This record gives sequence, structure tokens and C-alpha cells, in this order.
Amino acid sequence: MAATASATAAPGRDAGGEDFAAMLDQTLGRDAGFEGSVITGHVLRLTDEFAIVDVGLKSEGRVPLKEFAPPGMAPEVKPGDSVELFVERYEDRDGAIVLSREKARREESWTNIEKAFAANQRVTGTIYGRVKGGFTVDLGGAVAFLPGSQVDIRPVRDVTPLMGTPQPFQILKMDRARGNIVVSRRAVLEETRAEQRTELIQGLKEGMIIDGVVKNITDYGAFVDLGGVDGLLHVTDIAWRRINHPAEALQIGQPVRVQVIRFNPETQRISLGMKQLEADPWEGIAAKYPPGTKFTGRVTNITDYGAFVELEPGVEGLVHVSEMSWTKKNVHPGKIVATSQEVEVMVLDVDAGKRRISLGLKQVQGNPWEVFLDQHPIGSTIEGEIRNITEFGLFIGLTADLDGMVHMSDISWDEPGEVAITKYNKGDIVRAKVLDVDVEKERISLGIKQLQVDPAADVLDRIHKGDIVTCVVTAVQSNGIEVKVDDVLGGFIRRAELARDKADQRAERFAVGEKLDAKVTAVDRAARKLSLTIKGKEVDEEKQAMADFGSSDSGASLGDILGAAIRRRNQQAQQETE
Repeated sequence: MAATASATAAPGRDAGGEDFAAMLDQTLGRDAGFEGSVITGHVLRLTDEFAIVDVGLKSEGRVPLKEFAPPGMAPEVKPGDSVELFVERYEDRDGAIVLSREKARREESWTNIEKAFAANQRVTGTIYGRVKGGFTVDLGGAVAFLPGSQVDIRPVRDVTPLMGTPQPFQILKMDRARGNIVVSRRAVLEETRAEQRTELIQGLKEGMIIDGVVKNITDYGAFVDLGGVDGLLHVTDIAWRRINHPAEALQIGQPVRVQVIRFNPETQRISLGMKQLEADPWEGIAAKYPPGTKFTGRVTNITDYGAFVELEPGVEGLVHVSEMSWTKKNVHPGKIVATSQEVEVMVLDVDAGKRRISLGLKQVQGNPWEVFLDQHPIGSTIEGEIRNITEFGLFIGLTADLDGMVHMSDISWDEPGEVAITKYNKGDIVRAKVLDVDVEKERISLGIKQLQVDPAADVLDRIHKGDIVTCVVTAVQSNGIEVKVDDVLGGFIRRAELARDKADQRAERFAVGEKLDAKVTAVDRAARKLSLTIKGKEVDEEKQAMADFGSSDSGASLGDILGAAIRRRNQQAQQETE
């Protein structure tokens, strides 16, 4: 009976079990179909970490609060809100439904991104993180990669100002299976830039003033982004003042206001200027800086040929190397002045048309030759150190910058200059007399021998041209003989003047120390030299003899006449001796 009952009961249980299983499968199958899909839920309440959501199933779901807000921001959700959720699993081990707001947003975002990619449309996203080689972008739930080269048209050093701000991006490529999306912000900017460029070029005219941003700096100028098109701001058009390099006045990223100087629509080359927006400091420059006036300026640039001095912003003058120092002639300007040094200068000349001002540095100081002449008039005595000895004289230091020269002919009265100069050494302290100061030629002539009385002065005073003097031969040369009168005054008799007869015009006829009489033909008081002639003396004597003793026409021979003249001269000499 029991067996019957059991047998009878078994089919009942099987039937009931099958019905229950069918009912369960029907329920679970319907609910299990939600897995992997996006459904709408209603927020019931919030806990510290989760939002409890009713999605119309047997169990309530939990969603982490952090999924309701971007990273770093507070969740924006409250009880009663309707939200789209992704069903990950129908039940976990705790009997709850596993839901994800982030995946729901991602699924929705992927769908929208695919549509935008297919239509080549831009998408809006927010840069929120940095990764190797670029940045992460939130595209409304989907995470995209932004390469560093695609952030901007030009390199961006700091992306912080761009982060957290919604902005448009262009999708470069995407792979949903791998979950990869690559976007570009640069492509959007370039497209916008092209539109702005076309619009800007169409309205661009010479003379118009426009705002821009310094894009790049070179040695010759700066390129300015005018909003889609670049223009060149040459270094000479940045400011009226001298600028050696554009980096002195500009830096990359700096906003600037410029004027269009030239524009070529065909080549689309734009020349810009900044200084044109300011008043030209060269207007009325001649009245502001008349020649002869002194001003204080700043050295801005030094070259091999001089130094540029800024008199005011935008106005510079050149101090040529020849106008820098009275005494330093062959020195580089950099050894006289330094860059940024404040100097006093004198205006020498102004050429407003060529925008040139000639300045002098030495003119603001006293001319040292004029100062020396005032302090040491001609004839005064000075003392100084021999700084240099040359083949033609001695150079004596007079001041720190001035030298005077003693020509070798002014060293000694008695000795030849070549001999007298050998008695001096560099560094010797000597006294000399100021003979001449030539301010224009910047020369000071000195004399050492002039400190003593000229021993030949008396002789020079009593000897005149035409006098007969007694000489002593001091040197015999091929072209004549050197003689001395009274042991102090030198003279020279040329070969042709040694005798009346040509056969006797031989220098070797004479010997050193021999005495002879000669006629003075010239007196050079400056050189203390006499020009003499024996021939002239003999001719004069012949004429005198002819006059005193008759002529050969009267029957007397020339020998008789000369003999009589000689005897008479000897008698006179004997009488003078007695």
C-alpha cells in the first residue's frame, strides 16, 4: 500500500515539479534576459556608498555612488531620480541585482560616438587624466585617448587650463571590440583656423590694426598668429629703439597689437609692425638735439667702428671710434666703453632724413694738447720719462696719455744726432724745453739741447753771406769736404766748389786737420750749417787782382798780375803778424 502510495505520489510530484520548474524558468528566463541590457530604474534611497534602485524586477539593485559623477566630483543623484542602468548580473551571491550606471553611460556613449564617427561629426568631451604619450578624455561615459601631438596646433607646455572643461574633439579612429577611441583637439582647431583664415584674409587691408599672439621667435623677427593666419613682425619693426634680438621684447604666447604694414594677397604674406602704433621719436629731432649740445645716454651696442648711444627710447646716435678718445687711436671701442654704460656725449651732426646722429665722446673732455699748451707754454721746461726710443728721436711721457718727441737733431749741439741718441735709455728721466705744440696735428716738439746756450750762436751772429772764413777740414768725402769754423760751426764744400780749375776739384787733395780759406755762400741758422766755396773765393781774388794791378791787355801777363796780388797779400799778412 505504501508502495502504491509512493508510486501514485511520485507522478504527482513530478507533474507538480515540472509545473513549478516551468513557472520558474518562465520567470527567471524573462528576468535573465535583462542581463547585458540597459534599463530604466528609479532611485529609492541613498546609503554612504550606494544608490538603491528599483528596476521592476524581484530584487532591488545597488549602484556605487561614484558612478554618478565624473572623477573628483560629488555625485549628482537623489531619491526619486530616473536613471539609465546597465544590468551586469541578475543576482549575485547576496541575492541582489548587479547594476552599473557607468557601463550604461558607456553603452549609450559608444552608440552616439559610432553615429558621430560614421557621420564625421565632432563629439564633446572632457580631458580628465594624463597617461603615457597623451591624455584621457571622457566622452560622456566612453574613455578616449588624446595623443600629446593632437592637443593643440602648437606645442602646449601646460594642459592644466584645458582639463575639466568640455570642448569639441574629432574622432580619428575607434574600435568597439577592443574599446579603443582616439580623438584630436588639434583637428578641430585647424578646421576652425582655416575658416578664420579665409575670413581674415578677405578683410585684411594694409594699415589696419589687429590683435594677435606671438607664435614663434627667430633671430630676424617674430611670427604672430592673427587668428588663422601668421604674419611676420620684423625685429626692426618691433620698437623704435634698437633691439638686437626679438626675445628682448617679446616672448612666445604673448598677446600683441600690431599694424599691417604690407599684405600680398597672392602669396598671402603679411608684414606687421608694432612701433608704427607709437609716435615717431625722430620727428623734430634736429630741434631737440642741436650740434654742440651735450647729453647723457646709454651705450646699447658696440661695434668695431664705434658705439651706439641711446639718447631716448627709439633715438640712437653713433660715436665713431675716431671720436671716442683724444689719445687712444688704435683701440677697440669695447676697451673704452661698455654696454649699458651711462656716458656723456656731444652732438656733432644730425641727419633727420637718414635718421643719423653723430656723437662725440672726447669732445665733452678738454683737448689734452690745448690743456698742455695752457699749462706749458712754448719755451717752458718739462721733465718726463723716456717711454720709447726710435731711430729718429726720443718719446718722453708728459701725462698719462701724452707724449712729446725730441728729434735727434735737438738732443745735442755738438754731437751728431745718431751719436747723441745712443746715450739715452728707455726709462731715463730727462728735462727738455717745449719747442712747439701743434694742437691740430696733435704733436708736441721738445728739445734737450735748447736747455743750454748754443756755442755757435756768437759765430752765427758775426758771419754773413760773402764773408771769407778760415776752416779746418774735419772729413773728406767723395762729393766734397766737411769743415768747421772756430771749432763750433760746421760747413760743407761741394766737389765743384773745391777749386777754380776743374783739374783741382778733387777732394783727396785735402787732409783732415788742414786749414783753408773759403767764401760763405749761405748761412742756415736753424741747421747751424754753412755752405762754402773755394772756387768762388779764387774767382773773387782774380777779379780783385785784375782791378788792382792792371789787365793783360796792357801787356802784363796773367801770371805777373796774380804774382803781384799774391805778394801784396803776403806782405799784408806779414804786417798784421808783426
